[in-house]
Amino acid sequence: MRILKWTAVVSGSLMVLAVTAAMIRFHGPRNLIGYIRYDQRQEGSLVPGHDTPDVELVALDGAGRVHVRDWIGQKPLVLIFGSFT
Repeated sequence: MRILKWTAVVSGSLMVLAVTAAMIRFHGPRNLIGYIRYDQRQEGSLVPGHDTPDVELVALDGAGRVHVRDWIGQKPLVLIFGSFT
């Protein structure tokens, strides 16, 4: 009976380990472990009235780069960061 319990515990542990390894392998940083590892966000100090920080963004074509400073003052500028799926 003791060997049966030990075998069940080892088999269960190996199964959990295999599933975890598969999730990391196939999902990359999109899984929980990836979020914990790669989440480098910091609390911002930006408040209304401050100048816009100059950031470089990837253009819609995916090849070019766009600086925010090039678009400030021409027309109202709205940046939306998020997912629409």
